[in-house]
Amino acid sequence: MSIARTLLPPEQGEVMSQFFQVHPENPQARLIKQAVEILRSGGVVVYPTDSSYAIGCLIGDKGAVERIRRLRQLDDKHNFTLVCSDLSQIGLFAKVDTRAFRLLKAHTPGPYTFILGATREVPRMLLHPKRRTIGLRVPGHPIAHALAEQLGEPLMSVSLILPGEELPMNDPYEMRQVLEHHVDLIIDGGYGGLEASTVVNLADGEPEIFRIGCGDPSPFQGDEA
Repeated sequence: MSIARTLLPPEQGEVMSQFFQVHPENPQARLIKQAVEILRSGGVVVYPTDSSYAIGCLIGDKGAVERIRRLRQLDDKHNFTLVCSDLSQIGLFAKVDTRAFRLLKAHTPGPYTFILGATREVPRMLLHPKRRTIGLRVPGHPIAHALAEQLGEPLMSVSLILPGEELPMNDPYEMRQVLEHHVDLIIDGGYGGLEASTVVNLADGEPEIFRIGCGDPSPFQGDEA
C-alpha cells in the first residue's frame, strides 16, 4: 500500500501546495518571507530541520493545528513542539530555571527537543493534557532558523512521519507527490535526515531522556548533566 493511500482526504476542496527550492545553507530571504506569509494566512508548511523534515503552522491557529492532527492522525495526547529561533523565545513560552538555562545554552541550537513547564503564552490545545508541559527546539538548520526568526514567534511543529510509517519522509519530491493536496507549502532544502530529534525532559529537575534520536544523549546522562 502506498503512503498516499494511508492519508485521509483533504477536508475542504482541493489544496494545491506550493513548492519552494530553498538553499539549505543560505536561504533566500524572498522565499522565506513568502513562506511566512503562507504561515500567517493559516497555511500548513513542510520544512527541513537539523534532525528530519517537519510540518508546522502558527501556534494559535486552531484550524491549521487540526489539519496537522488529521494528516498525521494524532490524538489529543500527542506532544507538539514549538520551534524557536533563540533562547529568548523559549523563555517566553517555558519556565526555565538556572540549571535548565545552562543546559539549553550549551546545547542550542541543535537536534534536541526539550520538555519544559509551559507558561500561559502557550495555547491550551498544544499542552500535554495532564502535565502542562511543552516541547521546545532551537534547530541548527538555517532554513528552520530563518523561518522562526522571520515569523517572530515559534512554529508549532511535529516530525513529518506519516501514518503507518516509522521513519520521517526525507525526499522533497516524494513529499510533493504525496502531500500536494494536503499542505500549503513544501520547502525543498535537499534530502532530510531519517532520525527525529533527541527528546530531553527538563520539567522535573533532573534531565531525563524521553527519546534518543540524532542528538547525542550523553550530555544529559549521569554525572555530565
